[in-house]
Amino acid sequence: MNPLAAPGRPATALSVNVNKVALLRNTRHLGIPSVLRAASLALQAGAQGITVHPRPDARHIRAQDVHELAALMQGWPGAEYNLEGNPFHNLMDFVRAQRPQQATFVPDSEGQFTSDHGWNLATDGARLRPLIDECHALGVRVSLFMDADAAAMAGARAVGADRVELYTEPYAAAHGTPRQAEELARFAAAARAAQAAGLAVNAGHDLNQHNLGDFLRAVPGVVEVSIGHALIADALEAGLGETVRAYLRCIREAGRG
Repeated sequence: MNPLAAPGRPATALSVNVNKVALLRNTRHLGIPSVLRAASLALQAGAQGITVHPRPDARHIRAQDVHELAALMQGWPGAEYNLEGNPFHNLMDFVRAQRPQQATFVPDSEGQFTSDHGWNLATDGARLRPLIDECHALGVRVSLFMDADAAAMAGARAVGADRVELYTEPYAAAHGTPRQAEELARFAAAARAAQAAGLAVNAGHDLNQHNLGDFLRAVPGVVEVSIGHALIADALEAGLGETVRAYLRCIREAGRG
């Protein structure tokens, strides 16, 4: 359940991914910019959650960040802490230690540059099921990172997922081109199939202030968007607080706030 959803009609929550703040910090040994400070500013500006993706090589988010952010989030009981990553690598150790509100399972390889595809449940579903069950035993909701394939949504529910996060890069690449309507129709069909199967729908990857509103107006019932790269890039110009407020305005103007 979205902790900040409006009664009677689920709103779309904004979870701010702070990985890129950590990536910049890691280029020096000064501790700046501060991941904790960035997360605090985002929450103070109205973001409903914080997302991090601690990769095995710790190239951005480090283990200490995960633990310190968990402590920070204790002071924001209405907000959501979302840990994402590959549960076959290092993610489950963090989930077991921190018990976040949500774990997003992503099928990344260890050295992968960025997430670029969803799960193949025919291949990985049997291995995912016991880890999803373990998360549930810990009180953690599970979202599976999935391509916008309506036929795959029932399978995500069958392995025990609570939500899917639709991988939105194909839509973002098509935005503003003749393919935009076709991509939006595909994502809308996937969202409806997920909801019919009993899943809630998240979305993320390459969403920004220019394409977010169109996506939310066309794709029904998106309860959460996770945005990092574009949001942090915008914050370099406008400041983090104002940028978070700008993304929340996009959500409201799409009728999802």
